[in-house]
Amino acid sequence: MSGIITITAPVNIAVIKYWGKRDEDLILPLNDSVSATLDTNVMCAKTSVCARPDINENEIWLNKLKESFNNKRLQNCLGEIKGIARAQKSVDEEFLSWNVRIYSENNFPTAAGLASSAAGYACLVTALAKLYKVKTDISALARLGSGSACRSVYGGFVRWHAGVKPDGSDSVATQIVNSLHWPEMRVLVLVVADTKKHTSSSKGMQCSVATSELLKYRVQNSVPKRVNDICKAIKDKNFATFAEITMKDSNQFHAVCLDTYPPCVYMRDVSHKIVEVMHKYNEICGQTKVAYTFDAGPNACLYLLEKDVPEVIALIKKVFPTTKQDFVKGLPG
Repeated sequence: MSGIITITAPVNIAVIKYWGKRDEDLILPLNDSVSATLDTNVMCAKTSVCARPDINENEIWLNKLKESFNNKRLQNCLGEIKGIARAQKSVDEEFLSWNVRIYSENNFPTAAGLASSAAGYACLVTALAKLYKVKTDISALARLGSGSACRSVYGGFVRWHAGVKPDGSDSVATQIVNSLHWPEMRVLVLVVADTKKHTSSSKGMQCSVATSELLKYRVQNSVPKRVNDICKAIKDKNFATFAEITMKDSNQFHAVCLDTYPPCVYMRDVSHKIVEVMHKYNEICGQTKVAYTFDAGPNACLYLLEKDVPEVIALIKKVFPTTKQDFVKGLPG
């Protein structure tokens, strides 16, 4: 009988977006992506796992609700880790035959475009790897559950390499810089809506790959240079360059979504208003002080430096008055 393994994993917010796969089964992306890992003290997923002989069937509970274990990605992660454990003989066969119970919870909206699956699967595979005592690249395992989950394995700024090998062995995440490199960086998360989005990221990606001409252009012509340039900007702590690339990539990503047929519409009127306000603010300041980015959802993530946080929060509260205390969350980058 196993003890309970509990793991916490962070959310990551992409500045160069992952959208589209070259292999659906192995979850191999069409292009490299770059993200910042947020502070687990503010936004995270927490997962506990155990294996016992008296559990009649594999179970998973998400935010206190029992979900179906009949999920291909979930089963792939568990099967892969058990296979590695069997090969490494890290636990005995009897232990491998026991069913598992998984409890997972997020302290932020699930399926609302805030990278909940990334944190969740990063948590899950790390916990299962510890449960079965396996030694392997956790980022590659996390990718099998949710592509962007491999970026949540590391802190700081992280690059997920698309790779070129058919087996995906070179599609792994690496840390660009750790969280101490740019201590002045901050992220504000503006929750426009915490409801489940109409089109899941997985379905949206499949449609874009099948129908969007702009996606092909993006992968071949836009992303390679942007990735190299933003990695240099991060290492040099060049905020102006970092911000411009971040906003342009977010805009192009959502343009791809609209170029998809039928279109995937993730942003809302309030989302577009946030874009307008941030550009106007930068214009008035005479320099780029804040950058926005939107994942596949309506919620905005703003990158800015610590010295500008009070002014930007005051601006947001004035333009977007709300009674909700959690409308804006300030997070260390």
